[in-house]
Amino acid sequence: MAAPSPGPREVLACSPETGRKVTASSSSRRGLLWRLRDKQSRLGLFEIGPGHDLHELTCMMQTGLWAATQVVVDHPPTGPPSEEDFSEILTQVHEQGFELGTLACPAFAKLRRSLGLAEEDYQAALGPGGPYLQFLSTSKSKASFFLSHDQRFFLKTQRRQEMRALLAHLPRYMQHLQRHPHSLLARLLGMHSLQVAQGKKKYFIIMQSVFYPAGRISERYDIKGCEVSRWVEPAPKGSSIVLVLKDLNFQGKTINLGPQRSWLLRQMELDTAFLRELNVLDYSLLMAFQGLHEDERGPGSNLIFCMARSVQETPSPEDPGSQNRRLLLDVPNALHILDGPDQRYFLGLVDLATVYGFRKRLEHLWKTLRYPGRTFSTVSPAHYARRLCQWVEAHTE
Repeated sequence: MAAPSPGPREVLACSPETGRKVTASSSSRRGLLWRLRDKQSRLGLFEIGPGHDLHELTCMMQTGLWAATQVVVDHPPTGPPSEEDFSEILTQVHEQGFELGTLACPAFAKLRRSLGLAEEDYQAALGPGGPYLQFLSTSKSKASFFLSHDQRFFLKTQRRQEMRALLAHLPRYMQHLQRHPHSLLARLLGMHSLQVAQGKKKYFIIMQSVFYPAGRISERYDIKGCEVSRWVEPAPKGSSIVLVLKDLNFQGKTINLGPQRSWLLRQMELDTAFLRELNVLDYSLLMAFQGLHEDERGPGSNLIFCMARSVQETPSPEDPGSQNRRLLLDVPNALHILDGPDQRYFLGLVDLATVYGFRKRLEHLWKTLRYPGRTFSTVSPAHYARRLCQWVEAHTE
């Protein structure tokens, strides 16, 4: 992927074995994660261990990400993001016979810092401290999906044109998060390429997982606001597999948010308006349900921190009211969590890389003829945004 000046930097990467500085806290944290293996299996997650088809790939990803993050640990970027930060590509050559590229390395490092994410924690979760996890996806794309071993971060392979779109939109994406620090948009934390010898270059992104912590989640949904190809056959009753269901599976159900509903409707408007400006469609609203325990219900059940806690951003000139801020629960992943009277909801907008270009316009025409009178995902960005907001309004109370 071509980039303007200053262009790529190529360095010989250090290895986790020679450069890692392990603290007692990170060691105990990994020990706890290993003890939770049996719980992962009950959630339908599978370790990518030796013998798995993707084991070699994920080992290279872990080694590469550890080294790429070490560069930021050793040389943390300072100041607000600059134009050069978005075009810089760090390429590291590894003795195992592959190279890992980190796109917009300084820009993403500054974004992670603004989210209060320590580089050492990011490195420990994505590095070789434990195997990545694979889960059963109901997506029709050919992408591969992984979770870090602590389930905090989500990794997904992407096509080259999707990476180009994400990279082109990155400056405006970061501006949107600064203006609206409680946005529902998934937090994109890194973009990378990986190439083995003369093989084809692979691309992948890293996001903060919307479904975290996942231990008590009972239902998961991927919502696009349409009906064509939006049904998933549920797992057999009593099965340990937790599938991500779709729109038609949600029929007859509602999201009971109480006083939080008005905030959600407004934030959906703000975020989908931004995606419409980017000419983006086919994104999803991820949702998950978790029943609240008795001691978690009510206004005093969790400590509430100040609204400014969520993002340590550069002060914005906008009025806090126009930013649609809210009080955040004192829980992990608070940006993606809303509590209703009886349920905890995990919510986030994902898959932000599909642009309404010539191919999608042709696909729209074909589907109009193929599915007369039915709703499908390939529509104009304005139509897509409006329809998804209407779906949320109709299914919340």
